[in-house]
Amino acid sequence: MGHLFKVAGSTLALAANLAIVSTSHAVEPISPITAPTNIHSEKAELGKKLFFDPRLSRSGFISCNSCHNLSMGGADNLPTSIGDHWQQGPINSPTVLNASLNVAQFWDGRAADLKEQAAGPIANPGEMASNHTLAVSTIASIPGYRQAFNEVFGTESVTIDTITDAIAEFEKTLKTPNAPFDLWLKGNEQALSQQAVEGYGLFKASGCTACHNGEAVGGSSFQKFGILAPYATDNPAEGRIAVTGNQADRFSFKVPTLRNVELTYPYFHDGGAATLSEAVDIMGKLQLGRHFSEQENAAIVAFLKSLTGDQPSFGLPALPPSGPDTPRPKPFSQGADTGMAH
Repeated sequence: MGHLFKVAGSTLALAANLAIVSTSHAVEPISPITAPTNIHSEKAELGKKLFFDPRLSRSGFISCNSCHNLSMGGADNLPTSIGDHWQQGPINSPTVLNASLNVAQFWDGRAADLKEQAAGPIANPGEMASNHTLAVSTIASIPGYRQAFNEVFGTESVTIDTITDAIAEFEKTLKTPNAPFDLWLKGNEQALSQQAVEGYGLFKASGCTACHNGEAVGGSSFQKFGILAPYATDNPAEGRIAVTGNQADRFSFKVPTLRNVELTYPYFHDGGAATLSEAVDIMGKLQLGRHFSEQENAAIVAFLKSLTGDQPSFGLPALPPSGPDTPRPKPFSQGADTGMAH
């Protein structure tokens, strides 16, 4: 196929033709985001409060939203996240938006679902640096939470299972429909610029949709990063092998969703690519053996920017006040346990 792409103008013309063959999402490798369904609204509302509550951390400073900022595409725009005692984490924070569509959670897929993922950072010494016993006792000591848990779960008893269940239910609501690309898939030909349409055609013709497909435009498989050439990084993460122990899984990572990718810079598991243009260039070379021209790169970036959908919009939750028996936070200056996240 390489000979078809020698001239940038010919490339984009071919790409556009391929993309315009059909705008019916039924025959496209990417499908529109659908609205969340079967949501337990009261449980999700409780989960929203817990998502924003820093009292789940030992310091009383870090919440789920700290690393998955819903004002910043569900990520934190840092190469690797900052945790307890200002520790620099080992890996880039994936977006929480549309995370319910992922085959598994975390870059290495060590959590099967959103509920299991929510439990991890709470007890991680490099992240929220608490433990499940302390987190449960803190939430259970707050009268407003006991009442809310009783209304949702039928008991004032709080467990790590019900805490993470509620957080996961809220996270299921964080889908981002109505991206310009989705509107285009549904037949609105004015929703995309010609450059973005050409970029989508090139995205398909180059083989990107082999991994970045479906509703989330990714998130459904694990793939080796650096197929045709090694990816140069000093980041210690080795990917899926950490879960499976299988040497074949070394440097195999969950394919990230490209939904809202314009907002979730920097890119890759180490945050090594600062811009979309840089990420497209690296992916082309290492995964596809392609050297995209400046014009081709710009077209693909225009397509990727069209994947930004409606962002979560709601009033900030009013968190219930601590009770007299609520464990007090342990500020950073008091020397809480340290350790890096893995």
